[in-house]
Amino acid sequence: PLLARDDDMGDAKKEEDSKITVTHVGQEAATNIDKDLMSIHGFTLEQLMELAGLSVASSIMEKYGGKKNEKVLVICGPGNNGGDGLVAARHLWQFGFSTIVVCYPKYLENPKNPYFKALLSQVQDLGITVSAKMPEESLDSFGLIVDSMFGFSFKGTSARAPFNQIIASINASKAVIVSIDVPSGWHVEEGNKSGFGLREPEMLVSLTVPKTCATKFKGKFHMLGGRFVPPSLAQKFKLQIPAYEGASQCLQLPSYNAARL
Repeated sequence: PLLARDDDMGDAKKEEDSKITVTHVGQEAATNIDKDLMSIHGFTLEQLMELAGLSVASSIMEKYGGKKNEKVLVICGPGNNGGDGLVAARHLWQFGFSTIVVCYPKYLENPKNPYFKALLSQVQDLGITVSAKMPEESLDSFGLIVDSMFGFSFKGTSARAPFNQIIASINASKAVIVSIDVPSGWHVEEGNKSGFGLREPEMLVSLTVPKTCATKFKGKFHMLGGRFVPPSLAQKFKLQIPAYEGASQCLQLPSYNAARL
């Protein structure tokens, strides 16, 4: 089936787990999938962002739960990828990560969307520090850096200020990076072809389905999240999505064939 369910797979799932086929989409297809989700299928942006951020936090908890007592820096961009990061920060706190710092450079004082203002309030209500500036301490002092600056809507060869300086400072550090959907500054189809994007993250959390640039990803953990795709949408876009186990909000893609769209 294009959209597999855990109870459909049985033993066959275990046998195929080491060789998963999952569709990778480019920028245009990713945009059209989101449009359909929010029109034909009745999802709101807020629902999709909540589920995406939860899957990111779940992925981090699954692979980096041992870092709960280390500092986590979440760097949020101006768009929906940044919103995913704000949601992930809140869930990480609920999962027991004790020291979370959020850097939100562009719209901290005046978010462009009322929902982002609500997300900021939810994070600040937990006592999480939110600043428009990067931390003064060394980035190497953070156990994890969550990159939620830019997603599949990013265009251009390099990020604008202040994000170009932020990317450069992360690249100069030794910190472990978790990128949401697309490593910031990467071309959505071709990866870090300019050389000005983020260095290879240790974890990439692809949302809905991986973007084509994920075929260039060589990091340790490639996770898939965004467990909300209706079968009719999968059929329309010919999406091959592996089965999630039980109630899990994420799954690891070990080795897989990239069916490109």
